[in-house]
Amino acid sequence: MDIKRVGTRSFNTGSADYFTGAVRIEPLVQATDPARVACASVTFEPGARTAWHTHPLGQTLIVTDGIGWVQRENGPVEEVRAGDVVWFPPGEKHWHGASALVAMTHIAIQEALDGKTVEWLEKVDDDQYAL
Repeated sequence: MDIKRVGTRSFNTGSADYFTGAVRIEPLVQATDPARVACASVTFEPGARTAWHTHPLGQTLIVTDGIGWVQRENGPVEEVRAGDVVWFPPGEKHWHGASALVAMTHIAIQEALDGKTVEWLEKVDDDQYAL
């Protein structure tokens, strides 16, 4: 058993290579072999978002606070709120982040395939982000 006590976990800043705006990432779970789940609590300040990306085994987002936007390739931008759960199937190109005016926090859950949980792609530009 491994207990990570509240207040003892570190936070990371989202890399400018993969995020636009202020993003705080709190790793929650990084399972070791043979398990392959990874989980983090991610907070996006207003206007902050991920770059386009995919996950080899899919991704689940559990929105815990605020208002966010999610979009899959060639789909509309969808608003999500605290309590919503979003599933992106394996290989689906998508992005997610806060709305323009309200911060959003979600728990992101994904599994690794051959040690990799995400494939980062191009950034979401301001025109794509604007509703």
